Amino acid sequence: MKSVNKNFIYNSIYQLLLYIIPLILTPYISRTLGAEQIGVYAYTYSIVYYFMLATMLGINNYGSRSIAKNSTNKEKISEIFSEIYGLQLRVGMLMLIIYNFIILFIFKEYTTLSLIHNLFLISSILDINWLYFGIEKFKVTITRNVIIKILSMILIFVFVKNPDDLWIYTLIMALSNFISQVYLFVVLRKYASLKFVRSKKAFSHLKNCLVLFIPVLAYGIYRVMDKTMIGAISTTTELGFYENSEKIINIPISFLTAMGTVMIPYMSKKSKDIEEINKKLNSSFELCFCFMIPMIFGLIAIADDFSVIYFGNEFEKCGIIIKCLVPSILFATIANVVRTNYLIPFEKDRIYVISTIIGAVINLLLNLLFIRKFGALGACISTVAAEFSVMLYQLIRVRNDIDILKMFKILCKYLFKGLIMFVIIFIIGKFINNIYIKLISQILIAVTIYFLLCRKYIIYDFLGRNKNVLKVNK
Repeated sequence: MKSVNKNFIYNSIYQLLLYIIPLILTPYISRTLGAEQIGVYAYTYSIVYYFMLATMLGINNYGSRSIAKNSTNKEKISEIFSEIYGLQLRVGMLMLIIYNFIILFIFKEYTTLSLIHNLFLISSILDINWLYFGIEKFKVTITRNVIIKILSMILIFVFVKNPDDLWIYTLIMALSNFISQVYLFVVLRKYASLKFVRSKKAFSHLKNCLVLFIPVLAYGIYRVMDKTMIGAISTTTELGFYENSEKIINIPISFLTAMGTVMIPYMSKKSKDIEEINKKLNSSFELCFCFMIPMIFGLIAIADDFSVIYFGNEFEKCGIIIKCLVPSILFATIANVVRTNYLIPFEKDRIYVISTIIGAVINLLLNLLFIRKFGALGACISTVAAEFSVMLYQLIRVRNDIDILKMFKILCKYLFKGLIMFVIIFIIGKFINNIYIKLISQILIAVTIYFLLCRKYIIYDFLGRNKNVLKVNK
């Protein structure tokens, strides 16, 4: 018996590690490098990120889905893996050439940092996480991340001492990412064999990958273009505020990514019975809402005090930015469940593609309209509007297949519980003057109250004592 909840926990750890180390480092880095240098890092990384997206070509979703459909046959897995990775390798090498041409002859403002960012791009060429996700070996990806991320954190504390050490910080972050991808090749032979395939065979997957690449690219536009545009038409200081605020918003987003990665291979192997689909969808909605809603209300309650304590007085504006970005978490939650539990597993890629294109266009237009005048806050408006439009379009298109009314009933149940938690900690905060005691008290009381309100679901469903928990039976 394989538990999807168990895989969800494994992948949650994996995704959280991608954010936890930066979060531990952020108070130190914020005070050591400052808002402007953080903005420079975010700006240069946003440039290489587009080439990383192009390298992956939607392979994360397509590869995971393709491997999952043949997960019981190692020979077939090796064949499919070799073909898809052959495509990834060829495209990645092309992107590496183009990227270096651009940073050496066109984009010359931050040449040293941009050259170091090559390691991130090479890491994306070596990224075969999708293979392990497809065969549901989520635990394999955890061990290497724990060790490498902790070592990178120690190195940053030791060697990054002032704003001039930005290049050292960049090098450590890039190297840790590179080494973590190399490790996956070390253990590869246990699960698949990598063989040389001709270009014709590799590019036979290009069309299907491109279908899933369009929404990935569009998503990159409305999640990363914000940073590029803030850095280009506003200031790197404003970008520093936005970058730190988004790190906090990415904590709940990491849970969504974890859930989605687990559900794509799981749902890809299930039948297309609409009743069974809705049952699994409702379970996914309940799981995500249970964890997302308290994070949403909690962030609204503590954002102002948290920003000052965590980032430093220079980053006081982050409190406002975090609160403005919070609605995007809810919209992303709903869209993520629909996408990863229904659209991608059942190859309804057209809906997925169009929804993300709509989000990208809205984000781009609103960025042009608001960033110049409002800076980081303008980007918040654009991001929230983009996430809402993606969610709305997907719900409209799947309304005849998915029980949306049931989904809203589940949502309202947890919104009510989250609101109770919020009101209590908000009132408590009014009676505590010390900012540190206030923050700690609000967090502890919020966790206690919400756990008591949701104890039946958490104990009996999520932890597996109830037969309704998400499980795959042999």
